[in-house]
Amino acid sequence: QVQLVESGGGLVQAGGSLRLSCAASGRTFSIYAMAWFRQAPGKEREFVTFIKRNSGTTNYADSVKGRFTISRDNAQDTVFLQMNSLKPEDTAVYYCAATLNFGSMFSARQYNYWGQGTQVTVSS
Repeated sequence: QVQLVESGGGLVQAGGSLRLSCAASGRTFSIYAMAWFRQAPGKEREFVTFIKRNSGTTNYADSVKGRFTISRDNAQDTVFLQMNSLKPEDTAVYYCAATLNFGSMFSARQYNYWGQGTQVTVSS
């Protein structure tokens, strides 16, 4: 089992920045990749970014490319999401997720474990 705990959400004005953290515990050695998804009210959960645990390979949704950066600290079993130039449309609950296997990395169904989510609100 893997447990994920997010932190760092909050309220920020448009153009501002926030940094989210996701701390993993348990059988972290079994993690293949970690990702961030987000879900706005009335919308489906959508992919934001992922990072592979060993290689550090990353991928981003087009909507956040150039503004968001995912990184990892394997020694601390923590993944970070640096969000810059935030827009009101970035407002959502942000979820950290972990997968044990390679697969459809952009799909929420690929991920075995999820955090509880952290609210990010961007005001205009």
